[in-house]
Amino acid sequence: MDSARSWFNRLQPKEKVKPGPAKKEAGCAKDLQKPPIEDAPSNVTKQKVTAAKQYIENHYKDQMKSLEDRKERRWMLEKKLADAKVSKEEQNNILKSLEKKETEYMRLQRHKMGVDDFELLTIIGRGAFGEVRICKGKKTGNVYAMKKLKKSEMLRRGQVEHVKAERNLLAEVDSPYIVKLYFSFQDDEYLYLIMEYLPGGDMMTLLMRKDTLTDNEARFYIAETVLAIESIHKHNYIHRDIKPDNLLLDRHGHMKLSDFGLCKPLDSSCFPNLSEPEYAPGRNSKSTLDDERPSASPTPRRSQKEQLQHWQKNRRMLAYSTVGTPDYIAPEVLLKKGYGMECDWWSLGAIMYEMLVGYPPFYSEDPMSTCRKIVNWRNHLKFPEEAKLSPEAKDLIGRLLCNVEHRLGTKGAQQIKAHPWFRGMQWERLYHTEAAFKPEVNDELDTQNFEKFEETSTPIQTSSKSGPWRKMLPSKDVNFVGYTYKNFEIVNDHEVSGIG
Repeated sequence: MDSARSWFNRLQPKEKVKPGPAKKEAGCAKDLQKPPIEDAPSNVTKQKVTAAKQYIENHYKDQMKSLEDRKERRWMLEKKLADAKVSKEEQNNILKSLEKKETEYMRLQRHKMGVDDFELLTIIGRGAFGEVRICKGKKTGNVYAMKKLKKSEMLRRGQVEHVKAERNLLAEVDSPYIVKLYFSFQDDEYLYLIMEYLPGGDMMTLLMRKDTLTDNEARFYIAETVLAIESIHKHNYIHRDIKPDNLLLDRHGHMKLSDFGLCKPLDSSCFPNLSEPEYAPGRNSKSTLDDERPSASPTPRRSQKEQLQHWQKNRRMLAYSTVGTPDYIAPEVLLKKGYGMECDWWSLGAIMYEMLVGYPPFYSEDPMSTCRKIVNWRNHLKFPEEAKLSPEAKDLIGRLLCNVEHRLGTKGAQQIKAHPWFRGMQWERLYHTEAAFKPEVNDELDTQNFEKFEETSTPIQTSSKSGPWRKMLPSKDVNFVGYTYKNFEIVNDHEVSGIG
């Protein structure tokens, strides 16, 4: 009985005894020795934790996928060799060759690439965020174009999301009409995109040399531009900056679309901070753009030749200024009414007009006047008689430079391909036909088709090795660094190659 009572007493909650003065002082002394309780983590810390977690998860996910891919490649090769009835010795040699290439591929993936891996050569472009120069891989000898972007300037102008979207698009899209991205990395001050070098120059330079293109020449390059735009639209991106400066020519004269710094995914939830193109006025600017009152110094009436000379005189300055030119921007973009892929087809119409006439359809003395003309395009879209455009060419331009609801391309590129101006065009074989113009290129390092730029007197020293964008990219695309190699593919029974 006593035993049961004692257990019962133990189970009863004990009353708290108030500490005496001595115990209080001892407790205070202990509290002083304890470290202070820290506040809740800041948003920046939370972002860093999320980024680190995402990076680690992606790393191990990629490792497992890479292992599965290697197993599948080996299994496919073994199956193909068995079907081809290759001797046992030859099978072993080919499988050893595969293992060697797989090992080399993994070694390349582990290598932290940096500026030290390239020999820096001539500058071929310079802009608000950095420069583009020719470079050569020290180990391979391959020639590339290195796009170098200054981090601080992009942060100041809110362009981080844009360069992320550019890198993602270049890594996703595989088209002969899109400039290729081979590597991407960063150091403390710059981001680097190592891209395909196209020595033929750009369409702007070609147009300035030739004034205008013939109907056949224009048809060829407009067709290649259609295929380039179609390839990015299939991946749900809008380019938003289609202009002759961004249409580059390879050494054979074929055109590739470049500069995706303003590209925007249709699903922009992944890139919530994408800003509008430079010449997109605010919401309250609609009345200013719609205003048709004559300015203090109206643009004089010029002949086609005079207008062409005036355009060419100012074109270089506009191309390399920090604000660029609004001549190819669609009216819905300028008015911020909301827009989709159709805005790229408007730009195509403006380029086609320039190819055949010699200058853009809404060219003016100053950018705001150009914007005003674009918004009021019905009053300003005119075809000079001296240009002698064919009825089909006028019709296509008119059906591209119009309101969105009537614009060709709103239901896909097929609408444009089916236009009579392209009658007889062999779209599937276009890239394998002879180009309309073959640029003069002496060797793989030739830069004669680009503008000359002076080297800066005091080049900034940067750390050469790369790492993930832990400081700049807290969103899901934290691992900017990477190769864009495709998987190893079996070329034939006796050869396995890694495609870059």
